[in-house]
Amino acid sequence: MNERKTHWDKIYTSKKPNEVSWTQVIPKTSLEFVQSANLDKLASIIDIGGGDSLLVDFLLDEGYVNISVLDISEQALNKAKLRLGERAAKVNWIVSDVTEFQPTTAYDFWHDRAAFHFLTTEEQIAKYISTARQAVKANGIVTIGTFSTKGPQKCSGLDIKQYSEETLLNEFINGFEKIKCVTEDHITPFNTTQNFLFCCLRKKE
Repeated sequence: MNERKTHWDKIYTSKKPNEVSWTQVIPKTSLEFVQSANLDKLASIIDIGGGDSLLVDFLLDEGYVNISVLDISEQALNKAKLRLGERAAKVNWIVSDVTEFQPTTAYDFWHDRAAFHFLTTEEQIAKYISTARQAVKANGIVTIGTFSTKGPQKCSGLDIKQYSEETLLNEFINGFEKIKCVTEDHITPFNTTQNFLFCCLRKKE
């Protein structure tokens, strides 16, 4: 079995949302990027590594009807489904390692908060970017949120890869152009601070 899948299934089976560092009551920055894209309510949106994040709840609240959530952990997605109840049927749930994901849909908006930085080898990163390039429509939006160079060096017992604006944009230089980058201090449920870098990119035609 995929070791990363085993790791994340264990995390989501054993810990509550207030016991993991990435939990956000309101995913403010992510929502601002979605709103700034002026998407149609029928737009196809995918949340990469969405786990049991509340972003999907807010997107449903705002009337989006074509939402997919991908995560390596089925346990994480089951938690989200349980929380959403009947509304879970409105979401396309995808259990997959993003580096093995084979999209069958073209997306208008690709969102990733705190998944990309767990990819630490050149091969993993190249596969991710290739998949995003394949999956996102021309002029579609990719928003990536990673730990910045001021952020943690590990998360959930795993090594991560930190990014500056320059190094993150350089990874996506082939096929994407910058719209906007911002940094954000995320206050964890343990009242510690993690500095994130968010970059919003447009896929070139």
